[in-house]
Amino acid sequence: MFQTLTAARVLFALGIVNLVTGLMVLFTCRCLPTSRLGHNWLQHGKYKSFYKYHCYYWWVFWISVIIHAIFGLGLIGNPFS
Repeated sequence: MFQTLTAARVLFALGIVNLVTGLMVLFTCRCLPTSRLGHNWLQHGKYKSFYKYHCYYWWVFWISVIIHAIFGLGLIGNPFS
């Protein structure tokens, strides 16, 4: 099942999802608005609407990471055995 082109495509797509949601989690981190970089971000309505979904970004991120790991191990196998 994992030795197909579809599995490789799913693995690649989940890698992109991991990267995007990881950045979303980073940019909605509670310590970022208190930093010099993000000090004024919470003053903008667009960032506030983006910021309020922080907990959901974590769920998407971890589910994507788990499925990505399963497909990675299924496609490549255990590199330490």
